[in-house]
Amino acid sequence: MHLTSPADELADIRAEIQRLKRREAELRAAYLTRTDMPKVGRWFKVELITQRARVFDPRLLPDAIRHNPAYSRDKVTRVLKSSRLMARPALPDLVAPEEIDRLAAALRKPAPRTRFLGSLAAH
Repeated sequence: MHLTSPADELADIRAEIQRLKRREAELRAAYLTRTDMPKVGRWFKVELITQRARVFDPRLLPDAIRHNPAYSRDKVTRVLKSSRLMARPALPDLVAPEEIDRLAAALRKPAPRTRFLGSLAAH
């Protein structure tokens, strides 16, 4: 089992979320711009639906209201920020580089033929 500190796990999860968001943006752009994209998969289908909604736009308010402190408030949030302490150490080699050629050569040699089942009968 690989033990990871919660701080490292949080950073890894955030990196994975960013990777997934980038991929989602790529797929979304492809569906919006290319009509030849397959829209039916094995378990899901994609539909392009146009929706309309009314939104509040504070820029349209008169300046007397928009800049009046009586119509605004302070919002306080707590943000959990993670930052890299140092570069991640490289994982140790499972096999020393000088041993790789010797092991590769040994694997290329044919294995000696043995009578595996015959040797069991002798006991």
